[in-house]
Amino acid sequence: MPPGRIRLVATDLDGTLLRSDTTVSVRTRGALQALADRGIRHVIVTGRPAAGCVPLFRSLGYRGLAVCGQGAQVYDADREALLSWAELDRDAARVCVTRLAARIGPVSMAVVTSGAEAEFVMSADFGRGDEKALAPYRLVPAEELWDRPVDKVLLRHGGLSDADLVAEAAACCDPGLVVTHAGPGMVELLPSGFDKATGLARVAEAYGVTPAEVVAFGDMPNDIPMLIWAGRAVAMADGHPELKAVADEIAPGHDADGVAVVLDRLLDGTGATAKGGATR
Repeated sequence: MPPGRIRLVATDLDGTLLRSDTTVSVRTRGALQALADRGIRHVIVTGRPAAGCVPLFRSLGYRGLAVCGQGAQVYDADREALLSWAELDRDAARVCVTRLAARIGPVSMAVVTSGAEAEFVMSADFGRGDEKALAPYRLVPAEELWDRPVDKVLLRHGGLSDADLVAEAAACCDPGLVVTHAGPGMVELLPSGFDKATGLARVAEAYGVTPAEVVAFGDMPNDIPMLIWAGRAVAMADGHPELKAVADEIAPGHDADGVAVVLDRLLDGTGATAKGGATR
């Protein structure tokens, strides 16, 4: 992929563009500015709800469209407006969670409510201290989690690995729901038909960009559809093995400015190879 072919760079946030302290390094900011200077669009594609991204978008001076909520939301950062979102079938989700608890025992839960004013609402046994980064949040009794329309449900279980929880939850879901692994302790129930690839494809089409002109960066299994869709797929060195298996290239880790390292090289026109010719 020569530099002239790159028209859009898509990046996940947590574990990819953001460092462990949830900041964006000076070097990475410089790489993003270099994209803008060349007329190459940067599109953030994240599992976070749009409401939890607004402060970051402002701090980055982020412009244009973003894909949030695992692909179910499209957000316009220029207008600070949520353009579209998809609600989860709460009845189907409750049935899934009830079946899951019968199989594996009590499950800790949280939900992300729908719409522009989305909240991260969780039961007391779900929290572990990192929720402020996700969206405005509050604690409620477990029975109140279903009081408002929701976009997704998050699950945790003290006795199972994330991979095992994904498998168990998937076995309990009826059609209309999907399960994804978005990060450590982040197993999510979502409406089917949406993922990071479908969200990014909508934004790319709006910009007149084809998949072959896109470079995508990610670190977790929920990024797999996006990386498969993009013309060039880059996984972070400290990312999940399942994602690395579908990547064309392994970048340095997110605390080592991996996104910037790869972009600097691609924009210089060195080291870029066609899809399937991995540079590791």
